[in-house]
Amino acid sequence: MSEAVEQVNAVLDRMGAPGALAPRLLAALGPGAAADLDANPWLLLRLPQVTVEQADFCARRRLGDAARPDDPRRLAALTAHVLRLAARRGNTVVEEKRLAAAVGKLGVAAPAAALEAAAADGSAVVLESTDEPDDDFDFEEGGVPELPEDTDRYYALADVGGAEQRLGEELLRLISGNDPIMDTATAGETVEAAEERGGFSVSDRTREAVVTAALRPVTVLSHGPGDAGEIARALLCLHAIAADSRVGIAVAAPTAQAAAALDAEIARIRGTDAGTGDGPAREASGEGDRGAAPAPDGDPGDGSGAAEGEDFGAPGAPEEAEKDGGDGEEGSPQGGEDAGDGPAAPAPLRAVPLAALTAGAPLTAGLVVLCEAMSVGAARAAELAAACPDGAHLVLVADPHQAPSAAPGRVALDIAASRTAHVAEIAGAEAPGPLAELAAAVAAGGVPEVEAPGREVVRVPASSAEEAAHRVVQLVTDSIPRALGIGAEDVQVVAAREDGPAGTRSLNAGCKERLNPGPGAHGGFDVGDRVLLAAAGPGFVPGDTGYLREVAGEAVVELSGGARVRVADPAALRHGWAVTVAAAHGGLWPAVVAVFPPEVPVSRPQVYTALTRATRHVSVVDATAGALEAGVRDNAALERSTLLVRILREG
Repeated sequence: MSEAVEQVNAVLDRMGAPGALAPRLLAALGPGAAADLDANPWLLLRLPQVTVEQADFCARRRLGDAARPDDPRRLAALTAHVLRLAARRGNTVVEEKRLAAAVGKLGVAAPAAALEAAAADGSAVVLESTDEPDDDFDFEEGGVPELPEDTDRYYALADVGGAEQRLGEELLRLISGNDPIMDTATAGETVEAAEERGGFSVSDRTREAVVTAALRPVTVLSHGPGDAGEIARALLCLHAIAADSRVGIAVAAPTAQAAAALDAEIARIRGTDAGTGDGPAREASGEGDRGAAPAPDGDPGDGSGAAEGEDFGAPGAPEEAEKDGGDGEEGSPQGGEDAGDGPAAPAPLRAVPLAALTAGAPLTAGLVVLCEAMSVGAARAAELAAACPDGAHLVLVADPHQAPSAAPGRVALDIAASRTAHVAEIAGAEAPGPLAELAAAVAAGGVPEVEAPGREVVRVPASSAEEAAHRVVQLVTDSIPRALGIGAEDVQVVAAREDGPAGTRSLNAGCKERLNPGPGAHGGFDVGDRVLLAAAGPGFVPGDTGYLREVAGEAVVELSGGARVRVADPAALRHGWAVTVAAAHGGLWPAVVAVFPPEVPVSRPQVYTALTRATRHVSVVDATAGALEAGVRDNAALERSTLLVRILREG
């Protein structure tokens, strides 16, 4: 135990709080945690597991009669507590009246005084806006919208509100550049040349989207399920535009596994190996190729579900495409100099994890693309926008039907709604496969049975949470590897909750017992365990998954693509065979087992996001007794309170 942890532990002991909270409080409060906590016991509320009643008890133990209900320290802490709860639900701000009402429900007699106390001690920041979204206003009709007379006041945690403000400022900086990379005609010709050179074609809508990205400084390119191949083709066209115009391109994905999946799809389209850029490509995505090889055990069945021990009957397994260490500095131009009469061939297009890209800031690329952008919150988006040089074009590739990010914000949707950026659509011309067909149906409010001759989709009913857990472990460790040829290391369990018999904790315990049994010698972990990174650090972000390779002072985790990162804080690690939908957002895996236990809230974006984490196969383990269908039908959206639209419009 470090000296700093011991000091915090001593303070906790004096106020009657468990010493186990010390490491987390040190991480939350920083180097001066012991002194700060000793002076203000209500800072215990910085931890989500601490209740207001517990914090009040500890304050009375430490401060005695000085621990008054109207103590400004308490009022500020309660206000910040409400704001943290809101941020955990994805909100960046809370409107003043709503915040006062929520603080009042905690028993605060004078909520206005609590809000003032939070603003005075820096626990919260006050943000004002005079913009009033006018969704019915049509600019083509002429005139100007009426301006509201009143100023709206919002409160935010300093880091959350500040991140959204910075994002707005950086986006406005990019938008003000407004210089096209290419003119419309030249961009269209470059796309046609890229199609001819690459031996592929894109749809008319995708061609228009690519040209829009070349013309406009900030663009949101929307897409739907099953468009992985068309996205890869669009990226290759953007790569050609960046090379011909000599501005360079940088392509990022939120996590290492998403970057690896994107590289594999690009390699499949190019007909090359994802690791080297040369030679025949290894098969990457079952949704990209509609044909299916004969099942290994005969008749593939009808796709309606699998009994215990039953083979699925599936296409042959692809080898895992691996991404090697890269080909030069991320963000550097990939066009090269002319060699002779014609331009040199650009370096192969590679995607990198967003953390790796922003670590190299400032970027030099004139075209910066972020895929899976719905999973990125305001803070990480602000880092990316700030890394872009003046005059760069920023492109966000996003599926609007997905759930918003686990972190506060709804970046892609807000940028599109602001009307300060341009919106276009990537849409493939090919018929959707079974996985995309099911996801599209969910987006429309239904959960139908779909024809899946290659077992791309399997529905697995369960009568209880315990049966659901049994089915999940069986699918991961036996049925999917044996029948589909997808190894357990490429199967990700995505669960609707953390607790309970079919939550991530229990499912991880079951998977570990089968896949990497051991005593948990390193704080509950063993070398070889699959892990989820729940915090950010050098080279990794929340949501990255990998395998624990070493524990020698620090944990060494190998991510998808082979990169190894060092994790100093043990609290950043979770077992990762099973993760929540929020943790899975931004990642892509060949196979996903989506599990929905009884009595769990279900929404349409949640189910859609779980399904679209899979590139080849999804098994849906359903123990909801009809609640899955009802949730998809009735709970269509996850609302959030943000200010980005107003920031962009007022800028």
